[in-house]
Amino acid sequence: MPENFNFDAIVVGSGISGGWAAKELTEKGLKVVMLERGRNIEHVKDYVNANKESWEFPHRNSRTQQMIKDYPVLKRDYPLSEETLDYWCKDSESPYTETKRFDWFRGYHVGGRSLMWGRQSYRFNKADFEANAKDGHGVDWPIRYEDIAPWYSYAERFAGIQGSKEGLDVLPDGDYLPAIEMNVVEKDVAAKIKAHYNGKRHMFIGRSANITEARPEQGRVNCQYRNRCWRGCPFGAYFSTQSATLPAAMKTGNLTLDANKIVTKVLYDKNTKKATGVEVIDAETNKTYTYNAKIIFLCASSFNSTWILMNSATDVWADGLGSSSGELGHNVMDHHFRLGASGSVEGFSDKYEYGRRPSGIYVPRFRNWDGDKRDYVRGFGYQGGAHRGRGLDIAEFTIGADLKNSLTEPSENWGMGIMAFGEMLPYHENKISLDKNKKDKWGLPVLNMDVEIKENEKKMRKDMMEDAKEMLEAAGVKNVHTYDSGYAPGQGIHEMGTARMGRDPKTSVLNGNNQVWDAPNVFVTDGACMTSASCINPSLTYMALTARAADFAVKELKKGNL
Repeated sequence: MPENFNFDAIVVGSGISGGWAAKELTEKGLKVVMLERGRNIEHVKDYVNANKESWEFPHRNSRTQQMIKDYPVLKRDYPLSEETLDYWCKDSESPYTETKRFDWFRGYHVGGRSLMWGRQSYRFNKADFEANAKDGHGVDWPIRYEDIAPWYSYAERFAGIQGSKEGLDVLPDGDYLPAIEMNVVEKDVAAKIKAHYNGKRHMFIGRSANITEARPEQGRVNCQYRNRCWRGCPFGAYFSTQSATLPAAMKTGNLTLDANKIVTKVLYDKNTKKATGVEVIDAETNKTYTYNAKIIFLCASSFNSTWILMNSATDVWADGLGSSSGELGHNVMDHHFRLGASGSVEGFSDKYEYGRRPSGIYVPRFRNWDGDKRDYVRGFGYQGGAHRGRGLDIAEFTIGADLKNSLTEPSENWGMGIMAFGEMLPYHENKISLDKNKKDKWGLPVLNMDVEIKENEKKMRKDMMEDAKEMLEAAGVKNVHTYDSGYAPGQGIHEMGTARMGRDPKTSVLNGNNQVWDAPNVFVTDGACMTSASCINPSLTYMALTARAADFAVKELKKGNL
């Protein structure tokens, strides 16, 4: 606990956005407290599973019946396993209700999901910031690509993003470290796709926040190709709060980190029309405290930042601070996926791959782009890769001496697969709201989820699957089969919207500088602020928006405007 509860700035949350807010504000001279609702996880020391082999887990890193019982939401998809179990929020302590199914996978600890994220890091393109205005879905972004481009570069240079420069308008190039290499089959498939489609479709290595050159000034060692990133990287080779932004903020001497503090509301002064601080519950003692500050950055993750707003200033606005537009909690977005195609590749039996590469390939959007017109709006991209496994496909080889022998021989052919990730439109009726009839462990109201994909996404999914098959077959992949494993909103773990940016306080929660229209010294820079989703991973955009908003906030504070 800090001895002084008065600060220049409060940052709520310590994930990707919160870490960036703390770094930027402290480096600009502000005294900052970062409040995290969960426990502290110290870099390296607390990555307890980082170096374990599968046989060192009691159940070989699989899920047990007790885990399935204790984590009814997490069990719905891949996150439930022994290796990262302690990183995920406990469903029993922090439940939510579902009008419609929503898979909400959360990490309540210092670093948040920056410890477990997939690290894919892409820029929105110019059209992404104009799409809402052009096709009439949602509201217009209050910024354009040119406004955020220098902040993308700023974030890329500090975080360390590896990737290749491709010169494509659909997926703008950034400031990259040397790219991880595609393997021999991926290079062959990429070349054949490019040739078949006359240079209108592309495949290259996925751009990811894994450093390929050491960053000694940050205490980070380049990627070791272990691909155990989401257990916590003791080398600091991927970007996380612990490896990058938190050390930078601590170095200034201006940061106070306070874990196990659940922010329950922003305190609002009706006379000044500004926030004065936040109220918190100590997660361990249930005691209530007040922290005071001149500016507040809500970076608690998309839904939790909105939950805080909904609980704030209810004596002024019944639905909470930022609700005057009627948009708070609405316009939930995610990326729909879990479908694509895969097959086998012949002719490379003399080639194998070594190491565990932390990123696969990426195929940028090509639908509704460059003259292409479909019966839906927006588009999708693909992630995937080629691999050559070992001889375990024969049932009789999976035990005893035959098993050992089979493990020394690679399978005859390589496999190649791609999975599509599509954009979800910002529908007003897709929303979260407070369910005051159900409480969490601390007696706080929980969120209710009411989100679904609609016709536009369903039409898109047909192309997402069939285009994958067509491309692979055009590249010579054999025995190609399509699949659709089904999708429930939330499974992309890219929840966005609910406190969107906009140009008009009547139709948005935030302005073009991420300020709450109703309280200009409150900033929201995590996924809640997003006005549209594009079809690419959003975390790099959160980083850039946070750095941009922090720069603006400090300048306004010095001018006396906040």
